[in-house]
Amino acid sequence: MSSEDIRATSRRRFLQYCAASPLLASGAFAAKALEAPSKLPDPMMWAPPGSIDLIKTPKEAINVFDFEPVARQNVPPAHFGYMASGIDDETTLRANREDFKKFQLMPHRLNDVSKVDTSIELFGVKYDSPIFICPTGANQFFHPDGELAVARAAKAGNHLQMLSTSSNFSVDDVTKERGAPIWFQLYASPSFEVAKALIKRADGAGCPVLMVTIDRIAGRNQETLFRLMKSDTRECSGCHDRSSFAARALRRHNYDGIDLSGIKGGGESSNLDWDTVKRMRDVTKMKIMLKGIVTADDAELAVQNGLDGILVSNHGGRGEDNGRSTIDALPEIIAAVKGRIPVIVDSGFRRGTDAVKALAMGAQAVGVGRPYLWGLGAFGQAGVERVLELVRTETRAAMQQCGAKSVKDLNASYVRRVT
Repeated sequence: MSSEDIRATSRRRFLQYCAASPLLASGAFAAKALEAPSKLPDPMMWAPPGSIDLIKTPKEAINVFDFEPVARQNVPPAHFGYMASGIDDETTLRANREDFKKFQLMPHRLNDVSKVDTSIELFGVKYDSPIFICPTGANQFFHPDGELAVARAAKAGNHLQMLSTSSNFSVDDVTKERGAPIWFQLYASPSFEVAKALIKRADGAGCPVLMVTIDRIAGRNQETLFRLMKSDTRECSGCHDRSSFAARALRRHNYDGIDLSGIKGGGESSNLDWDTVKRMRDVTKMKIMLKGIVTADDAELAVQNGLDGILVSNHGGRGEDNGRSTIDALPEIIAAVKGRIPVIVDSGFRRGTDAVKALAMGAQAVGVGRPYLWGLGAFGQAGVERVLELVRTETRAAMQQCGAKSVKDLNASYVRRVT
């Protein structure tokens, strides 16, 4: 290689490195980084690949990534950083995207796929798509209508919606907007009395499933968030009182009327154990699933302890930086469960091909999180609807290309791990 080639390669790599940084990213800078095709995962350049032009309407979007730079433009830096950041080196955040390359789809040719059934059924309820809406907190960070806008978009596409404990709007209000029961994601907190009150609130709202999050048990160093906070010139103390957990929860209406005075720190559930989850059976008749299982051993324990299902999740790389993606962990969990309880998955899903790979491995549904928040921050409800539409359309097309007439037809013969 000549010295000129070496210099050009070094410059290209440097630009790509800079473009991946949330601190240096911009549309024009990203375009320079794409002198050669970039394989960097999101959080990417906050600009559509190969273009510095931002979309002006949801219909202009070609893929879900087109919404991210518009959201970046609309949403205050600290709020955007809250959503975009991972933990520490963000290794897990990137692995969630990179590891889809470890798997290839294996098409089955000469199947009539002129009609494709993308519907799924979970606990006796049918949804038109295998794509579900992950629980994400504080959606008013991105749009005033927050979770209500998301619920209306979920209704438009008949998607399963999971609501975070940390939602700005209450589970009752979101359920009304969705027009159908939603699932409730529980941050148990260190106090079982608080957990019990939250469970009863979800029960009263008609939620059929309680999704207990078990991977947020310690503090987290969200470096992207902390750095972007420094660039946010707003006076935030009026909305964000960080003096106590109770003060921080004032704008999270699922906590209304619950005594939080004894909760210290960030309210992490560091004292959660299998007995705690068993005690929840005495509080509710909802199905109970665990969110945050990433190993076969824990999957087997979930079955043995009578859980109703598993959500394979690493919190989108936001809870810990263990370095392992959910798509990599999924096959061993499917093998351990052996069909005894439903297994669904989230973290890093952006494309229809991503979804079909997981469904072929044995997942019964696939969740998206950050993409619909990009849509929400960019265009409100219309943005969320378009994001979900794009993922649905890509999933259906990927199924057709694979020769699968329905989600039930997908099996291990449609996907292989690259050796």
